[in-house]
Order: sequence, then structure tokens, then C-alpha cells
Amino acid sequence: MISNFVDKENTNTNQVSPHWFIDLDWHQQSNRSFFAMAQGCLCPKCQERLKGETSAADLLMTIKDCCSKTPNFITGKLPILESIFRLFLANGNQPLDLEELGKQLGEWRGGDTYRTSAEILPRLLSSDQYYGLRQSNK
Repeated sequence: MISNFVDKENTNTNQVSPHWFIDLDWHQQSNRSFFAMAQGCLCPKCQERLKGETSAADLLMTIKDCCSKTPNFITGKLPILESIFRLFLANGNQPLDLEELGKQLGEWRGGDTYRTSAEILPRLLSSDQYYGLRQSNK
């Protein structure tokens, strides 16, 4: 009887929580423009500098290194999915699990713990049909 309890406990601790990211392929497959969405997040200086064609990698690097450092890049006034999209832009689109995502979002959004909780985030993320937020295959 005790061994069954231990086995169940071990399987629960070995589960890997899903990681999320902006799926650039989804944008292409869904006839959406990642570039248009990301360019809307550029600071005025970078909007001027990056006129014309640029790669997704350059766009992500520019936002991470410059635009995300500007005041109000992410605030509690933005819709939560827009905040999540911007958070991934700010971290170079590195996949995050729900716990880390919620923690970072709460910090950016000035302590907003309700809409950034592990209970709310999965519902918001799984219903996204605009930003291309998807689970990674890790």
C-alpha cells in the first residue's frame, strides 16, 4: 500500500510543466503577420531605424535589447494577452512555464496577481487565436 503512494507521488513530481512561446510558424500558417504585430511594439527610435524588411531574429533582438527597456513597454493597462506577447518579445521568445510566466508578468504589470495566476493563464493561453502563443514540444 505504501509503495503505491510513493509511486504516485514520484510520477507527479516528474511531470514537466508546459512551456509557452510565440510560434512564428503559426503566424505564417494562419496568414497572420508576426512582423506587423511585433513592429507595433517597437519604440519610436527603432521604428525609424527598422523601416523596411527585417528578419524575425533582428526584430526580436531589437525589442529585447532596446524597446523592452522603455517605460510602459508592459503595464497593467494593456490587455493580458498583449502583455504576454510583449513579455515573450522582451525575453527573445524564450519558452517559459506557467509559473515563471506568471511571476514575470506580475512584476511587469505592477503586482497583478489575479490575471497572471497559474489558474487563469492556461485558459487565456489555450484560447489565443491572435498572438500565436503556443506550447513548446519540450
